[in-house]
Amino acid sequence: MFSTSLLSFVLLLDSVVAAPSTTDSIEATATVPFASTESNTILWLPDADPSEVKPIRGGLGSSVIGPDNVPLDIENADLFAPPTTDHGSVKNSKWPFSFSHNRLQTGGWAREQNLNVLPIATEMAGVNMRLEPGAIRELHWHVTAEWAYVLKGKTQISAVDAEGRNYLDTVGPGDLWYFPPGIPHALQATDDDPDGSEFLLVFDDGTFSEDSTFLLTDWLAHVPYEVIERNFQATSPEAFAHIPEEELYIFPGGYVPSSSDTAPESPQGQVPLPFSFQLSKLQETKLAGGSVKIVDSSIFNISKTIAVAEVTVEPGAIRELHWHPTQAEWGFFLEGDARVTIFASTGNARTFNYQPGDISYVPAAMGHYVENIGNTTLKFLEIFKTDRFQDISLNQWLALTPPQLVKAHLNLDDDTISKLSKTKPVVQGPA
Repeated sequence: MFSTSLLSFVLLLDSVVAAPSTTDSIEATATVPFASTESNTILWLPDADPSEVKPIRGGLGSSVIGPDNVPLDIENADLFAPPTTDHGSVKNSKWPFSFSHNRLQTGGWAREQNLNVLPIATEMAGVNMRLEPGAIRELHWHVTAEWAYVLKGKTQISAVDAEGRNYLDTVGPGDLWYFPPGIPHALQATDDDPDGSEFLLVFDDGTFSEDSTFLLTDWLAHVPYEVIERNFQATSPEAFAHIPEEELYIFPGGYVPSSSDTAPESPQGQVPLPFSFQLSKLQETKLAGGSVKIVDSSIFNISKTIAVAEVTVEPGAIRELHWHPTQAEWGFFLEGDARVTIFASTGNARTFNYQPGDISYVPAAMGHYVENIGNTTLKFLEIFKTDRFQDISLNQWLALTPPQLVKAHLNLDDDTISKLSKTKPVVQGPA
């Protein structure tokens, strides 16, 4: 079932990441010297003592003696004291939802990220939304597709497609839903969790704004009353006299839905492809140093424009050096602390640090890795605007390239080349 997707992941133990040092008997090429083998590890973690946080690496840099936002310095060690391998210019690739303006409503809230706040993220945008038990994200639709990952609690979703077929389901933590463009739908938190529900929404357009959706109440508030009466063949002049004069957006529902609820019977039947997927019940693939679950249209058939990988990385391990051939990666960090270096070609590279609630973005074809720099499991989502997940492994590429060609580039010895992996995922023990 996952033969294509599962070839796309490698988690390597930190102890095997570094290539063996070039022997003294090998001389530098006629064109360039050897790359440095000096350590460029992160200099402090988010729980560091503020007195130890200085923009100094080796003999480079100096302390800050003017005004400074120290908490941000602590969270972004590799921007404040970057590794010497960083070079040139790479656009900002980090956006914490904590920086987003929060829209507070009776019954919940919503905060978003789009091109306005993270200009590099041209292909996708995100919304973090919270609903109290019984609260409703009102009936609406979008020009774009809507993909969701449930963070906490349970949410009842309902929708009707263009053929008049309907759908109702309750999704829980770690589960997904997807509504194609233009499909009308609504969301309502159940009381399975005393706090209601919270979820991540991703849209396949970087310019998307949650404040610009098509809402039922907003529409009817801007239609002449007599037109509404004729449209619905109202028999009483008071039938639609109490509709809201403006949008509700998020509001208390006055009742709490149950997971045993069923959709109204439709003469056209139910939608042929479910709008939800139980990622939480999908068997994970264990890897050396972590695990992965991959969901794209091959198993979540309706999800034609969004694919996801849910990844865990254990302390001391990394998501290997790789890139995605044609699609940008919109990432969201769920647990742990991460370090990511993005290679943008022509000598441009920059390293970023991520904590839970942060968004990352790596444009298509740019090389990168994800390192667990903390002492707990790192968990994050890799999300793509595509129907099928793809990536290319640096390890596998070199293993399947003629050895003499690899030697000519990297001066590797035969033993090192023989240990390169020709398949993905790669499981390697300590060197």
